[in-house]
Amino acid sequence: AAAYTINQYMTPEQQPDINIKMRAILVDWLIDVHAKFELKDETLYITISLIDRYLALAQVTRMRLQLVGVAALFIACKYEEIYPPALKDFVYITDNAYVKSDVLEMEGLMLQALNFNICNPTAYQFLQKYSTNLDPKDKALAQYILELALVEYKFIIYKPSQIVQSVIFLVNKIRTPTYKTPNENQLKPCAKELCTLLQTADLSSLQAVRKKFNASKFFEVSRIKVEKTNK
Repeated sequence: AAAYTINQYMTPEQQPDINIKMRAILVDWLIDVHAKFELKDETLYITISLIDRYLALAQVTRMRLQLVGVAALFIACKYEEIYPPALKDFVYITDNAYVKSDVLEMEGLMLQALNFNICNPTAYQFLQKYSTNLDPKDKALAQYILELALVEYKFIIYKPSQIVQSVIFLVNKIRTPTYKTPNENQLKPCAKELCTLLQTADLSSLQAVRKKFNASKFFEVSRIKVEKTNK
């Protein structure tokens, strides 16, 4: 189970040249790219997992952080998509900041560092498993909260299964304030952080997730207003 949590790597010793804000900007950009390419949901979650797992193992300069993101998306697409975008498309989305050989080299470095273990269980897999009782709109709301959390580095301390259970608890609580569940004491700390994230999403300078979930196919769930609560 330890393999499913990621060590906190954003320290001056481990990553002296990058910070939490840079990671957030990268993830926000990748969510936008993922939507433009019309890729599978799971591809996004694999991408972010690969980035965090690699950054927990290897020091990266800010000049190469976007390259790590692009290479992670490239790997995830090859793993998950039936028709992955071509290598040239991945170079194009960076405004040619890198060339094809850069992406291929970083792909090799990442795969070696991760021992070619691409697919740890992702939050999206747990969402599919735990959300069977939710109606489509609530499932979209759960996915929206989950993707807001992808942007936030602080949630890497939680296992994917833990985040998803906390998200589903929060969605049920939003719909039915009297909702109870046997393990709610374990879920509350994470659910509270997720609730704050949801309440302040419109204040963030990073808006890719809100824009994505404002679409009718997601029932425009990013417009939902959640009241402040002490529960």
